[in-house]
Amino acid sequence: MREWAEFTLSENDEGADHVLALKGPLRVHSIGNLDAKLGALEGNFTRVDMSGVTDIDTTGAWLVSNYASQRNLEITGESEQARRLFASLGDMGEPEAEPEPELPLPTRTLADLGDLVTNWGHGLYKMLGFLGELIAAFGSIIRHPSRLRGTALVFHMQYVGVNSLWIIGLMSFLIGIVIAQQGAVQLAQFGAEVYTINLTGRLSMRELGILMTSIMVAGRSGSAFAAQIGTMKLTEEVDAMRTIGVSPMEALVVPRVLASMLMMPLLGFYSTVLAIIGGATIANFALDIPFWTFLQRTQEVVPITDVWVGLIKAPVFALIVALAGCYQGMQVTSNAEEVGARTTQAVVTAIFTVIVLDAFFAIFFTKIGWA
Repeated sequence: MREWAEFTLSENDEGADHVLALKGPLRVHSIGNLDAKLGALEGNFTRVDMSGVTDIDTTGAWLVSNYASQRNLEITGESEQARRLFASLGDMGEPEAEPEPELPLPTRTLADLGDLVTNWGHGLYKMLGFLGELIAAFGSIIRHPSRLRGTALVFHMQYVGVNSLWIIGLMSFLIGIVIAQQGAVQLAQFGAEVYTINLTGRLSMRELGILMTSIMVAGRSGSAFAAQIGTMKLTEEVDAMRTIGVSPMEALVVPRVLASMLMMPLLGFYSTVLAIIGGATIANFALDIPFWTFLQRTQEVVPITDVWVGLIKAPVFALIVALAGCYQGMQVTSNAEEVGARTTQAVVTAIFTVIVLDAFFAIFFTKIGWA
């Protein structure tokens, strides 16, 4: 015959409190409608006595714990088995902590701004450390040239430079068309359409050629650097390199950074030439300025200092783009989602930094008379 769980109400010896005494097995097949019976009880009792419980499982432990927490009752006389089950369920007798009051909007805004500044500070500190490791790796390769991975360097030069010629050329050609067309519209108000050549040539050579090239390289190659190295971090290839004595900085970072710094000046000059050709093309059809006349006049009005400005900025921008991509890739630690997040961060950081540095370069070259 099946034994069912029961309960009784009684007073303790001193009569100070009422006791709910549970008896029998508190198991899923023997509880029956005990839950409903306990819910219908009325009266002032202060504790639950489990000394008469012969057996208990998770269902029984949850029933007792939940009932005691609802009525704020003390549980006594439980067996060691019941204690372990209560511990696994968690302490349900404690009241839930009240949520902290929401801070006012100005306070929350200042707190978020403080967190942002702190995170930027930590990120800048880590980036400078990463740059120091890169410089040390370059120094090691200079002392021991055989450590330079020539095959990887050539591969990344092709990836950064040759493979991106068509997209950078198309973009630059179209930008040159836009500059010449919009510049001519504004200059026509003063009868100075001929100065469209000066505008297109100098703006492309000093600013837009290398700037747009850097943005394209950041979106195309910088993101690839972050994704490639981040995936290698997830698959523990980077750790395997360290295990066998290969420096990840020399094997992964140096070839990418060096390839970017070598190819960016060439890409920037190529982009500038295509932008000027684009301007000459639209001028030939819309402004009645012959194509070859446009190109010849560009040689006359663009000083050699503008060429040097673009060539000086190119390796600096390349260093920023490649450094951001490799650094963010090396920060991947957990999962594939972080690879995507770090790739996005690499592109955003590179483009933002390049634009800020371009503004500083513009002020600097103006101050030294290269305006």
